[in-house]
Amino acid sequence: MSEKGTYYITTAIAYASGKPHIGNTYEIVLADCIARFKRQEGYEVYFQTGTDEHGQKIEEKSAAAGVTPKEFVDNAACEIKKIWDLMNTSYDKFMRTTDKDHEEQVQKIFRKLYEQGDIYKGAYEGMYCTPCESFWTPAQLKDGKCPDCGRPVSAAREEAYFFKMSKYADRLIEHIETHPEFIQPAARKNEMMNNFLKPGLQDLCVSRTAFKWGIPVTFDEKHVVYVWLDALTNYITKIGYDADGNHSELYKKFWPADLHLIGKDIIRFHTIYWPIFLMALGEPLPKQVFGHPWLLVGDGKMSKSKGNTIYADTLADMFGVDAVRYFMVHEMPFDNDGVFTWDTMVERFNSDLANTLGNLVKRTISMSNQYFGGVITDMGVHEEVDDDLYATVLGTRDRSVSLMETLHVADCLTAIFNIFRRCNKYIDETEPWVLAKDEAKKDRLSTVLYNLLDCIAIGAALLQSFLPDTSESILKQLNTKEPEFDDCDKKGAFISGTKVTENPETLFERKKMADILKKVEELYPSDRN
Repeated sequence: MSEKGTYYITTAIAYASGKPHIGNTYEIVLADCIARFKRQEGYEVYFQTGTDEHGQKIEEKSAAAGVTPKEFVDNAACEIKKIWDLMNTSYDKFMRTTDKDHEEQVQKIFRKLYEQGDIYKGAYEGMYCTPCESFWTPAQLKDGKCPDCGRPVSAAREEAYFFKMSKYADRLIEHIETHPEFIQPAARKNEMMNNFLKPGLQDLCVSRTAFKWGIPVTFDEKHVVYVWLDALTNYITKIGYDADGNHSELYKKFWPADLHLIGKDIIRFHTIYWPIFLMALGEPLPKQVFGHPWLLVGDGKMSKSKGNTIYADTLADMFGVDAVRYFMVHEMPFDNDGVFTWDTMVERFNSDLANTLGNLVKRTISMSNQYFGGVITDMGVHEEVDDDLYATVLGTRDRSVSLMETLHVADCLTAIFNIFRRCNKYIDETEPWVLAKDEAKKDRLSTVLYNLLDCIAIGAALLQSFLPDTSESILKQLNTKEPEFDDCDKKGAFISGTKVTENPETLFERKKMADILKKVEELYPSDRN
């Protein structure tokens, strides 16, 4: 174990019904930034993601496609994993709910909860939403439709097993009230308490008989385990939880999870159902559940039915992987929805990536080659403006740590880019091209370029969690190794006397809006965002 300790982070597992759009992809990129940052800090990180593969919707979609449910989810899981890998995400485990070890533990968990009296057999009658796999009472419907997704519901009655939610409700309320950090942002906590817990919990349907594509209940095989008891338990089954108590070393090391990162639309399942299941199993609760906002397209949520889905591989082909990662993280505030438009994407690309960062790196390396043959030495000719530069740069590491601690990830990325903005301002303040005309100021010029290279190296090191390939490319061009995270609050990241590359790369080639819109029109003929 590292001296900082362990850190277990999970995403929600993606539903294996089709290709994930950028709204889905945002979550895995956000989780990756957090996981990489924690590793940089010195934590031993375990980062788990994967796919949710059972349910009525999969059964129906596979039948429509003329394949077995298993063939359907194999293809979907492959597509999802391909996108996660394309986005350069550093997960430690990609799980699938069709994995044998997971299915066996779900069956054991179901039996354990039944035998201890938390699950009982009954019948369900209500309105059912197939896409959400949720039952609703008529009073819960919104305009006669599903309150979660707005789609039509149909009357359904079937024999089912139920979990006694109310048995643990008071205990959960007490936990939430005594652990204010458990549900974040705070608005999500208030919603769960006021809308669901305090009015009183209904018992939860945990099995189905209307379809077969699910994990069979071992002692009553016409029933399959309902999605939430199957999907939510992945967070423990895949790190070695055993319902008989023979837990793996991995489980003992990493549970409870430090962070479940999920979309705000499924926070009820993760902050009410999941902790209650854990209480019933006698296991500790996760330390925090963060319900992140949505990434919207134009003025609405992405959906295939609206025809406004945009995929990460499409954007990566047009802008590059790190540019897509930058946009996703930068545009998503802590607790408000972010918005994707093609105009904003191009603006961010040109302004922040091509200009603020890319131009700074190329310009500084080019001046180093032009004036000193690429070998830059700190000559110690100090002026007051240097202190102001370093005040911004050297304070960024600690500011980043505190922002990431509270999951203000977009603000952390902005703080790191402020290093590059400050470097650009420093060039305007010191005017190296003017210094170069005066032989007597050669040592000052060398010091100025050293300061710039040093600060760029620190910025590149801090950028590693967010734009890993770009960070590596910058440090390679500076011909310096990545500074240790603990050293990013002090001078000396760039070793004095180092020779930078002779041929600096263009990190981000500026895009013309007209060219992008032409491609967009080819891809999305009706798109106007």
